[in-house]
Amino acid sequence: MRASLTAIFAFAASFALLAAALALDGNAAAFVDARAALIVLGGTFAVTLVSFSPAELGLAARETWAALAAPRLNRKSAADRVLKIAERTRKDGMLGVERLLPQLRHDPFLARALGMLVDGVTVREVERMLEDERLATVQRRTATADVLRRAADIAPAMGLIGTLVGLVQMLGALDEPHAIGPAMAVALLTTFYGAVLGTMVLGPLAAKLDRTSSDEHDMLTIYAAGAAAIGRNDHPRQVEHILNALLPPAERVHYSR
Repeated sequence: MRASLTAIFAFAASFALLAAALALDGNAAAFVDARAALIVLGGTFAVTLVSFSPAELGLAARETWAALAAPRLNRKSAADRVLKIAERTRKDGMLGVERLLPQLRHDPFLARALGMLVDGVTVREVERMLEDERLATVQRRTATADVLRRAADIAPAMGLIGTLVGLVQMLGALDEPHAIGPAMAVALLTTFYGAVLGTMVLGPLAAKLDRTSSDEHDMLTIYAAGAAAIGRNDHPRQVEHILNALLPPAERVHYSR
């Protein structure tokens, strides 16, 4: 959970610093305006809904939370795990793999791959099904990042629209000095809200999803290649070479025997 806690802490710290900066002059309440929030938040959601279906927005919300809550994936640990399973399979056959399945509950992709091999599914069929699942997982994350990027583009634009609304109201109230201040506040705060929403929330979340998608792609590729090698009963030394071809030099694994 270390990586997820870091992301959540970073979000909290960024908003805490912003709030502290706004409160330094003792007038933080001046930055709260329901009309500006309605234009930016409501407008961003509504326009994003034009581009995507409600189901896609719901999926994006779930995937975003899952990306924030999930721990950072470790490719070297995954490769080490696969190599140890290959060693076990070399000694005990598929019976040894079956005994290991309960220990893989935190790696459902690998557990499904090995479970199919234990059930007698051919290596070619396992590779095909794993590739389909890998592509579906990565496409789901990518689609979520696309939603967030679209919303990040819309938020500043809604802030600009709110600015124009506030300026029109201000110009229409030049003969009423008491109305100029509130109209100007809407004009400036919508730009502020749009910039904060796009730059501090939606943009970083999209980048987080992109990184998570890349990490998952690497992990699932390692698991798929490792499961196929185990299904072929490759020697652990061969499995080592297969896995290291997928890893950067600093993260390569080594067969100890």
